[in-house]
Amino acid sequence: MSERGDELREAALLADEEQELREQQKEITDELKRGWLTQQPISSHFSIEKTFAKEHGLSLSQARQHLSFEFKKYEVEGKDIPSLIKDLKKYRRTLKGEKKIAITTSIDNLIKAYSNHLDETISNIYWIGKYKPLVKDMVCSEDQLIKLSDISSEDTRREIIDALCKYWEAKIDRADSPYNSNYSKLTKDMSQSKREFKKIVKKHMPSQSPKDVIKEEILKAVCEEPGISSRQIHERLPRHLFKRTTPSIISKMAKTQNITAVNGAFYKFSNEIKKDIYAYTAAFIDSDGYITMDKSFNPRVGLVATGDRGKAFMLEMHKSLGCGRLHLDQKSPQDTRPVNRLNFYSAADVKELLTKCRPHFRMKGKNADILLELIRMKKSHKKADWYKGRREELFQLMKYENHKDHVGYNFAQYGIDPTTVAKLHDNCKMNQMDSIEGILKSSAVDEVIDDLGEIPNEA
Repeated sequence: MSERGDELREAALLADEEQELREQQKEITDELKRGWLTQQPISSHFSIEKTFAKEHGLSLSQARQHLSFEFKKYEVEGKDIPSLIKDLKKYRRTLKGEKKIAITTSIDNLIKAYSNHLDETISNIYWIGKYKPLVKDMVCSEDQLIKLSDISSEDTRREIIDALCKYWEAKIDRADSPYNSNYSKLTKDMSQSKREFKKIVKKHMPSQSPKDVIKEEILKAVCEEPGISSRQIHERLPRHLFKRTTPSIISKMAKTQNITAVNGAFYKFSNEIKKDIYAYTAAFIDSDGYITMDKSFNPRVGLVATGDRGKAFMLEMHKSLGCGRLHLDQKSPQDTRPVNRLNFYSAADVKELLTKCRPHFRMKGKNADILLELIRMKKSHKKADWYKGRREELFQLMKYENHKDHVGYNFAQYGIDPTTVAKLHDNCKMNQMDSIEGILKSSAVDEVIDDLGEIPNEA
């Protein structure tokens, strides 16, 4: 039994060595093949296949097999790597401490691996690999690189390389040019060459598949009529697309398009809203949201909506903003439709949200200013002698701004005099904090300069 085991182990080792030798042979073959290809003049892929077959005594089919490189797009559950990285970064905002550090390391490693993959893809496109630095300047997506690898026409290849060379010449000339009108002209020439490159690649991108057309129709239908069902979308498709799908297939496709589903109804923000999401958010907070602080002087911002439509809206807002905490299907005080909220608790989220929304507020701009001042005070000026007094003033101002239009509101319970409290806005400490922080930064710079002065010259 022991001898049999030894034989099997020896056979396994021999198999591993054989596999390793095969891989080494393949690497050497690929390297020689790549070296031969890079030395060929620009011509069509078919001409290069004939030349390779002739030089190596192969048939055309064998040459085609030898010269084939596999270019594939990496995806995880239907998501490409950039989308996956974006989702991971959003998830990272919910973490703290060692978990946040660990996922940051993972994201960095994923970005590095993806960058290496794109570099290798460019290198393996034999007719353009020698122009790799210029191709990287074009900022090509993975799809565009795959399409580049599919271009076999000599004329198209020459057009692309001509655009890259024009870009390269303008870039070299600009590097030696001072910042003047000629510098601007060369920059414009570089941009024009980049547009030409992208235009040529786009022209040779294949037309949309029926599946992609169906996805576009689903998106269009949901954006035009929020709350539409998969059956309604199916019934409104053109006849040639109607036969290719079912309501069940449409429901599955909708998930891949990041469409929100609530009780069989689909919702999604239109692209026009997403273009200026913070203006839209500011308008929503003005009408159906709140900006306040609690008794412990913690900043609070929230959006409120009711019913299924409101639930979908909160889900969409949460995805678009990438922060906040959802509280869905809460019981309303009047026991009517369920209440859905998107609340912002952390100082970092509140600061980012209010800073970006501030130019668009029409009713609650002063509330936003109060919280932004409070957050800045709590972060860097807690030891200032005026901190506690100004914190109380901000609390009173927030109560006043939130209830000044409420007839008969009891301001006295918070020690607020409604006839004079508005004057507390004049005590804003933002300028004072600017001055303090400016002095601190200046002192830090002076210390660095002093330290540099103490370093002996190595003449």
